[in-house]
Amino acid sequence: MDDSYYGSIYDSFKHSARKSSDKPALVFLGKKYSYSQLEEITEHLAKAIYELGIKKQDKVIIYQPHAPQWIIAWLALQRIGAVAVPITHFYGPREIQYIANDSGAETIFCMDTNFGYVTRVLSKTNLKRVIVGTVAEVLPWWKKMIGKAYNVIPGGKIGVGENVFTFSSLLKRTPQALPSSLKVEGDELAELLYTGGTTGFPKGVPISGLLFVRSVEQQRRMSEPLIPKGEDIIIQGAPLYHILGQAVGIGALLSGDTLVMLPKIPLDAVFEHIAKYRVRSFFGTPTMYRMVLEHDRVDHYNLSSLEYCFCAGDTLPMEVENKWTNKFGIRIYQGYGTTETCGGVSFSIAGEKLPRGTVGKIGPHWRVKFVHPDTLEPVPPYKPGELLASSDYMVTGYWKKEEETAKFFVNLEGRLWYRTGDVLRMDRNGCLFFMDRSVDLIKHKGYRVAASKVEAILQENPTVVASCVVGVRDPELGERIKAFVVLKEGVRGVTAHDLIRWCRDRLAAYEVPQYIEFRDMLPKSKVGKLLRRELRSQERRKMGEPE
Repeated sequence: MDDSYYGSIYDSFKHSARKSSDKPALVFLGKKYSYSQLEEITEHLAKAIYELGIKKQDKVIIYQPHAPQWIIAWLALQRIGAVAVPITHFYGPREIQYIANDSGAETIFCMDTNFGYVTRVLSKTNLKRVIVGTVAEVLPWWKKMIGKAYNVIPGGKIGVGENVFTFSSLLKRTPQALPSSLKVEGDELAELLYTGGTTGFPKGVPISGLLFVRSVEQQRRMSEPLIPKGEDIIIQGAPLYHILGQAVGIGALLSGDTLVMLPKIPLDAVFEHIAKYRVRSFFGTPTMYRMVLEHDRVDHYNLSSLEYCFCAGDTLPMEVENKWTNKFGIRIYQGYGTTETCGGVSFSIAGEKLPRGTVGKIGPHWRVKFVHPDTLEPVPPYKPGELLASSDYMVTGYWKKEEETAKFFVNLEGRLWYRTGDVLRMDRNGCLFFMDRSVDLIKHKGYRVAASKVEAILQENPTVVASCVVGVRDPELGERIKAFVVLKEGVRGVTAHDLIRWCRDRLAAYEVPQYIEFRDMLPKSKVGKLLRRELRSQERRKMGEPE
C-alpha cells in the first residue's frame, strides 16, 4: 500500500468512490446508495457537523443500530478528522454515561428509539449535542407508506431543544465548504473502540487511521483469490461496533465492494437478502454459522451465490465447519485477532491448502511470540503459549487506563508487545491453532463479556459479599456465563433468580449470567487474587471435558 496516498480512512473511501462511482455501495431494506451518492451525503453531513462545532479529534459517540445513518456518520467523522466512538445500541444509561465521561465525548448520534436513554445522562456528562435519526427517513417512500399503515416502523419521541438536531435536518442545511486547511493524517486517532475491562469497566482502544486501513486491506486479501476487489457483494454479519463487523463491513466500502445491511439479523431476512442480491461473501461468529445450519427453513432459500465464508470472534467447532462444507460445498475460512490488534493478526487466504481447525498464518505486518503466561518466558517451538503480538502500527495502550495498559502492553527485547491473554500454538508450517482463551473474558454469542464487570454488578447487591464469573463451554453459544456467589453472613432466602433479575436490570442482555451457584468461599491465590481458572477447570471436569 502506498502510505502517501492512503493518508487516512476517508482517503481510502474516496479512492473507492472515484473508481466505483455508479456502483451500489450500500443496500438497506431495498434502498440502494451508489458510491457517488454515499460520498455526496457524507460530504454534506461532514460540513454540517463541522458547522455545529465538531472539530478535528473531538470524540463523537455513535449509539445506533445498523442503518445508513451509522455508516454516513462514521465516514463523516473520518472526513473532518473527528474520533468515532461506536457503542452497542443495547447499552442503557449507565454504560452511556461511563463511556461519554471516559472518552470526553461532547456529541452523540442516536436514534429516536433510544433517545430517551440519552436524555437521562445529559446532565451527568459533557454531552452538548444530540443528533437523532429515524429508520423511516432512510426507507423508500413505498416502504414508509406500508410501514405507517401497519404500524411496524419502530419509533420514539424526540425532545426539542437548541442542542438536539435531527439527522434529516442537517442534510437539508446549506453548509459552508470545509476549510482547505483541514487535513487528516493517517497516524492520527480515528476511533475509540470500547472492549471489556478486567477492572469491571470497558476500556477504550485507540485506533489510528493507518492501522485501520492496513488491517482492512489485509482482511480483504483473504478473499481476493476468489473474488477480486470491487466485485464482491457482502452481507453484514456482525455488529458495526465490533472490530469484526468493521473489518469486513466497512472494509467492503474501502474496497469498492457492495455492502448489504439489515437493521437486525433475523435469519429468514438474511437468507432472503442473500438470494435477492446474489450475495457472494458471508461472515459471522461460530454461533451464527450454527444457527444457519440448524434453521428449519434454510433449505427453502437459494444460497448458491455464496462463494466465500469467514468466521472469527470465537473458536469454530470442527463439527460446524464439516457440516457447513458438506451442506454448501464451500469452506469456512478463519482468522484470529482482537480489538486491541484492530482485527486480524492471522489470516487464512482463500485457495491455500490449510489444515482443518487453523486460524491461519501470521499477517505480514505482525510479529508474534509464544510465552508462559505467568513468567513471559518463551515456550519451546511448536508448544502452546500465550500469544504476544507486535506491529509498527499497533495500538500502544488503552485510553486513560495506565494500570491496564501496564498489564497488557509490555516491553520485551526493545519492542512493545500486546498480551492477548489467549493461548495458541504454531505448527511447523506456520499455521496457528487456538487452544484456550483469557480467563477474564467470556465469549457469549460472539460478544466479549468482561467477567469482572458482571462480578462488580453482583457485588453491588447488598446481599453479596463476593462473586466470581466464568465461561462454561456451550456448543451453540460459545460459552454460557456462570457466576459463583458468596452471600453475606446471616442472609437467607436469596435465590439465583433474584440475582439474575438484579443483573438483568443493570447489564446488557448478553452479559446476564445464565447460571448462579452459591458457595461458602471462593478459591484465591496467596495474594488474594480470584482463581477463575480453577473454577473453570472444575466446570470442565463436571462435563467430562479436557482441561
